[in-house]
Amino acid sequence: MKLSVLDLSPVTGEATQAQAVRETIEVARAAEAFGYHRFWMAEHHNIAGLGSPSPELLIAAISQQTSTIRLGSGGVMLVNYSPLKVAENFMMLEALAPGRIDLGLGRALGADGRTGGALRSVGSDAFPQYFQLLMAWLLDSSGKVPIPPGHPIYDIKANPTGPSHPDVFVLCTSEESAQFAGNMGVGLVFAEFIARTEAGPAIAAYRRTFEPSAFRNEPWAGTAMVAFAAETEEAGWRGDAMRRAGNVAMLSGRRRRFTDIESAEAFLAEWAGTPLLADVEGRTIAGDAGSVRATLAAKAARAEADEVFVMATGPSLQARIRSLELLRPQDAAASRPLPQAAPA
Repeated sequence: MKLSVLDLSPVTGEATQAQAVRETIEVARAAEAFGYHRFWMAEHHNIAGLGSPSPELLIAAISQQTSTIRLGSGGVMLVNYSPLKVAENFMMLEALAPGRIDLGLGRALGADGRTGGALRSVGSDAFPQYFQLLMAWLLDSSGKVPIPPGHPIYDIKANPTGPSHPDVFVLCTSEESAQFAGNMGVGLVFAEFIARTEAGPAIAAYRRTFEPSAFRNEPWAGTAMVAFAAETEEAGWRGDAMRRAGNVAMLSGRRRRFTDIESAEAFLAEWAGTPLLADVEGRTIAGDAGSVRATLAAKAARAEADEVFVMATGPSLQARIRSLELLRPQDAAASRPLPQAAPA
């Protein structure tokens, strides 16, 4: 089972969003040391508990503090931006870290509707058109498939041009988006932690509809899940309490951020015996390393996923890093020592 990391720059405890961004850099350095394949960063806007609205900026920073792990967006919400500017940003990242950059694209806003308006988002209906423009600029600027004369964007380059381009993925929560990824011949990552359903049907739809392209000859599909591991089963579930409480609060219309385990456990106790808590706990992947790894492997096998992204959650930076260490890829036992944290 190939393992990668998805990080949302969560604000833990009494930390600030600025601190959460710096912590993401430390988690990325740890993920590389532990032998994870990729480290992806998400895009969210106007959400108090998450710190990163700009994954491309974090990728640039982390590219200068790592050397082997692939870095990417999970993802860039394309309809919020000019496709040319996204192409330029990621060609720039490819120039900084050749062969290590992934461009994961989502069709949602990563925000509420009012915030999307402030971003000047054009809305998800424009995603297919924006996607094809972006793909054309990436292929043209890498010299792979030049834009022909007469095309509306002929002679407009996504600088800096270079011999390679980022690998491209569509992030999805439905079979419809999975089929779009297959038709376009790019990679797919199913956001199971958002969809609240297993990845199998979407990945199967993607594989059925896959057509080779200039980006990829064969289908490749990953799935992203929230998982937290600790030294014991009890410690794993307790360390996950803040996330579960936040989910219950959100799903019940009482959105709230929990800053400590004790208040989260007290809130969960209020919901004991309810269908909502049973549903949240039924989808939880937490415990000791063996049980969490076995659950991830079983879900990946059922979905026929090529790779699993683990969301780096936990009540503190140290707990998040320890969870990744406990879940480290099995072939990475001899991975490098964890680097010293940079000054805050």
